[in-house]
Amino acid sequence: MFADLGAALASFGMPALAIVLFTMAVRLMLHPLARAAVRGEKAKAKLAPEIQKLQKKYGKDLMRFSEESQKVYKANGVSMFAGMLPMLATMPFFMVMYQVATTPSPLLAGTFLGLPLSAHFLSTFNWIFFVLFGLLAVVAYLTVRWQQSRMTTTPTPGFMTGLIKVMPFMTILVAAYLPFAAGLYLLTTTTWTIAERALLYRILS
Repeated sequence: MFADLGAALASFGMPALAIVLFTMAVRLMLHPLARAAVRGEKAKAKLAPEIQKLQKKYGKDLMRFSEESQKVYKANGVSMFAGMLPMLATMPFFMVMYQVATTPSPLLAGTFLGLPLSAHFLSTFNWIFFVLFGLLAVVAYLTVRWQQSRMTTTPTPGFMTGLIKVMPFMTILVAAYLPFAAGLYLLTTTTWTIAERALLYRILS
């Protein structure tokens, strides 16, 4: 199935561009779920001060803290998992996109500036990979900056603070391991993610 989809995309004549456009098309279809996730996250953020008070009040009594937190969310018509469920629903679509970009097919037989889309960094060390890594690093940096700005309004556990600074840059390691086609997919989807979320947080009430 994934090879057939790859072949269909390759038929457009520009495999690299087909990967980018296919990724954008899927992300556009998933946009309603992204809007729902952001609305859920913003609803939870408004209740953050109350949740923080409960955390201080009940300290290490996690059971009581959880019970009281659920009451606050329920009283305000907000799910504790608001923002998470819509994003989880997108995972199957991302898996399809990943499989298309890594499964051998006519799509991976294409090239970009002379570099096969099936090429791996560790076997070629082609300069195009370094450009890709640089662009992924820029997107990761912008993602970290944006997430840190959100931490001023949304309480974040201490261990999460460190992960927020590191996780976005993991895309560079992933791109170094996977075919160049997957790197194009990662660059497109991560750029879309930070742009989409920044815009939605600005325009949604």
